[in-house]
Amino acid sequence: MTSKVNNNKNNGLFNHFLATVEFLGNLLPHPITLFAIFCVAIILGSGVADWFGLSVEDPRPLGAKGRAPDGIIEVVSLMSVEGLHRIVTGLVTNFTGFAPLGTVLVAILGVSVAEHSGLLSATMRSMVMGASKRLVTFMIVLAAILSNTASELGYVVLIPLAAMIFHSLGRHPLAGLAAAFAGVSGGYSANLLLGTIDPLLAGITTPAAQMIDPDYVVGPEANWYFMMVSTFLIAILGTVVTEKIVEPRLGKYDPDEASVDLTDNTVDHITQTEKKGLRWAAFTFVLMSLLLALSIVPENGVLRHPETGLVAGSPFLKGIVAFIFITFAIPGFVYGRVVGTMKNDRDVIDAMAKSVSSMGLYIVLVFFAAQFVAFFKWTNFGTIIAIKGAAALQALSMTGPEVFIGFIFLCALINLSLGSSSAQWAATAPIFVPMLMLIGYAPETIQAAYRIGDSVTNLITPMMSYFGLILAVATRYQKNMGIGTLVATMLPYSIVFFIGWVVLFYVWVFGFNLPVGPSAPIYYQP
Repeated sequence: MTSKVNNNKNNGLFNHFLATVEFLGNLLPHPITLFAIFCVAIILGSGVADWFGLSVEDPRPLGAKGRAPDGIIEVVSLMSVEGLHRIVTGLVTNFTGFAPLGTVLVAILGVSVAEHSGLLSATMRSMVMGASKRLVTFMIVLAAILSNTASELGYVVLIPLAAMIFHSLGRHPLAGLAAAFAGVSGGYSANLLLGTIDPLLAGITTPAAQMIDPDYVVGPEANWYFMMVSTFLIAILGTVVTEKIVEPRLGKYDPDEASVDLTDNTVDHITQTEKKGLRWAAFTFVLMSLLLALSIVPENGVLRHPETGLVAGSPFLKGIVAFIFITFAIPGFVYGRVVGTMKNDRDVIDAMAKSVSSMGLYIVLVFFAAQFVAFFKWTNFGTIIAIKGAAALQALSMTGPEVFIGFIFLCALINLSLGSSSAQWAATAPIFVPMLMLIGYAPETIQAAYRIGDSVTNLITPMMSYFGLILAVATRYQKNMGIGTLVATMLPYSIVFFIGWVVLFYVWVFGFNLPVGPSAPIYYQP
């Protein structure tokens, strides 16, 4: 009896905590409104800071590009005639020149062909349904991680599919749902191939890094190596948590708990036509990969750097978004032709148009985020905060690798209320990237650490955009499922992912001194 009372008390406290998180999250305005408020705050704040004469000594050496002529960095007021002129004349160019806008839209065009032709869905289903019963959990989590290439595929297709597969195997369907949710959302940043998130984050990191080094450029491939290894780590951890913690806790499934009739809860198997389409798409992908390898592997490869002959700084890496585009578009069209979902160029154009039309909210967000980033840079707020923050870290002797534990934890905490990856990074990168650069770490390393924090708490925040959809699917199998129950189910994944991913980050970066991506330095050298 005492144990039951304690459990009820603990559940009450946990549900109260979740209710508090949800309440605080709901107090925040929409991310777009939030950036508009930030812009107004920067304008007003710059005027106040300028009146008080806020300034800081420039730590960059004499002669360094971008260094203040007199060695003092002062706040530039936007509450002035000159500031008004700069805002009015820069409004459009801030938007059109915002790097993530073009790169993400180009990548989306290619991914859209593979998605609308059915290639991505068929690939995910073949991975999961073709796995043995012993490997089905691992393949579900792995497929869920890989589904992040196409934004909605994992949430809309794979999570309901995983619940159905577990139910058909006589296992608890909510365990299957949890495994897929863990992969899609908790492993959001991990992947084997570069996806739309890579150029998006790199485009935000670059201007933040340029506050310290005006020539610094972060490429979309900056975290590729680390994220490839992370894919298998998260797949393994997700499998272990599902089978050793979540599934035993759920116990044996009682069909009477379902809110719908599950007699027709069947899984559509891959048809022969789809298998043929997958074979042709795979052949096309391999052929394209071989052609690409011929252009970058040989010393005289046409896509190597024309002067140094190296891959670093080559047209291949600088134009990686173009290769993301063709890597998805061409095999996607080949698959569509074989299965009959795409017959001509019109179908390709329609697929691209549908995806771009769904990006309306993102484009509006980018407009306001671009103004915020530009205003932050113009006023010198970011540089001043970074220099003072770096000085504080040095005073506290927190300049070693351990600083990343706090950074990752802070990102994970912010993510509970601001679930959008791009919105959170656009708001925080101008502060943390230059700050950590000043104590010696490269932007690529900083971005990789951010991606860990941004991913691990996606599972337990009601602010995540697809959380309502996941809850709706869960109530099919357990009619009294609430937000607290779902979050409690996913909490073990968040804890284990955080610990495991941070350990991998430290071992990879600071243990073996391995780069997080091609030609990505660990430390920043001015």
